[in-house]
Amino acid sequence: MAAIGVHLGATCACAAVYKDGRADVVANDAGDRVTPAVVAFTENEEVVGLAAKQSRIRNVSNTVVKVKQILGRSSGDPQAEKYIKESKCLVVEKNGKLQYEIDNKLISPEDVAKLIFSKMKETAQSALGSDVNDVVITVPFDFGENQKNALGEAAAAAGFNVMRLIHEPSAALLAYGIGQDSPTGKSNVLVYKLGGTSLSITVIEVNSGIYRVLATDTDDGIGGVYFTEALAQHLASEFQRSCKHDIRGNPRAMMKLMNSADVAKHSLSTLGSANCFVDSLYDGLDFDCNVSRARFELICSSLFSKCVEAIKKLLEQVGFTAEDINKVVLCGGSARIPKLQQLIKDIFPNVELLSSIPPDEVIPIGAAIEAGILLGKENPSLEEAALFIECSAKDILLKGVDETGADKFTVLFPSGTPLPARRQHTLHAPGSTSSVCLELYESLGKSPMNEENKFAQCTFTASKRLVADTDRMFEGNFFLSTLVLPQGLGGQSREVVQSCSRI
Repeated sequence: MAAIGVHLGATCACAAVYKDGRADVVANDAGDRVTPAVVAFTENEEVVGLAAKQSRIRNVSNTVVKVKQILGRSSGDPQAEKYIKESKCLVVEKNGKLQYEIDNKLISPEDVAKLIFSKMKETAQSALGSDVNDVVITVPFDFGENQKNALGEAAAAAGFNVMRLIHEPSAALLAYGIGQDSPTGKSNVLVYKLGGTSLSITVIEVNSGIYRVLATDTDDGIGGVYFTEALAQHLASEFQRSCKHDIRGNPRAMMKLMNSADVAKHSLSTLGSANCFVDSLYDGLDFDCNVSRARFELICSSLFSKCVEAIKKLLEQVGFTAEDINKVVLCGGSARIPKLQQLIKDIFPNVELLSSIPPDEVIPIGAAIEAGILLGKENPSLEEAALFIECSAKDILLKGVDETGADKFTVLFPSGTPLPARRQHTLHAPGSTSSVCLELYESLGKSPMNEENKFAQCTFTASKRLVADTDRMFEGNFFLSTLVLPQGLGGQSREVVQSCSRI
């Protein structure tokens, strides 16, 4: 019996197959184990993968990239609006749904994802030598229900039998057998995923085969593409220095440099230097430049700092120190960078850093292992053999004021708090005050708080007790409820689900 695990990222896709008790990533028809998640539309065909990425320079308006960022989203969504603004391919709204307009034809993001899944299915079936359709698909923790549904429907439209969707950090733990080989005992694992467009860090408690998410954070302001852009800007400066032409305002020339910088970035993960050559970069001039690993690390020093500061911030949020983490799992293509791995080792000098599996292959291998587990079940379902413990997906903050009268936000329910939950909060107010209105807000990371973040509004009346004869004390219990998000993890381990609803 065989099954498939597929990870569709923002920039790349990867498929692994499970057969004879073993999960392995399979190479596509170009011999690459990772396939660019790029789809190019021409007059006669749709091209997926490396060929589509390479032809984007000549066909930019008809080439779709990063479809995962818009899949299942609607207009008005901040992430969707950001994507539409940056996309070189026209995105329009039709009948309430976002679609690509290509050669006067409307193509939905689901149809684009379907083509990528079809490529993955073809790659896996070619390696297996049989028509195997059972698959497990991975999803990020910050995916909403609409996004999960859209991803599952796209995979089903490609001919897959989707047995389950599992979260990416859980798949990473499965790839290394964490909580499987030794299901007893308690440990804390940090999953560090640096993908093409975002950085996701998750702290998971593994206890008797149960995965419990203690904290998770995603930063869309850092990812592999930002390293590529920084290197491309350096190459543009070198071209200007040697050829006296500033090409930063030339989209075609910069796209050529981005492609060259991307290849060089990957080479520098294994080599001490890389050569960047671009034929006819601008005005018939060729460009040839050698970049050392040390130079690359210097160029991207600020990005590396952001990558490690995010770890410290999350540990502080959950109240941990580096000594509280037992293992660190690296995943995502950009986690291959040696400098980044060294910086993470410096934070966790006494912690096992798991990187023996190539980071860009960890998640699909975990998905394939989960698919293998499900093969042994007669009727696998989302509910079977899964334990659902609802947790707050984000920090819930209480709005107050400081000594200067400025707004002050206090964390009342940290992200990962098992729900329903109760907190008691005491505050002081002038004696003339008979009631007070408290406001709760959802944390959106670095974004400032505004009315759109308001989670709930509670009104309380004063108790009879007086404080220092001038202040009144208000006491109230806060309750938080949730909607159950049925997203389980089968097999021996079970996944704790994060979900949150408004009250």
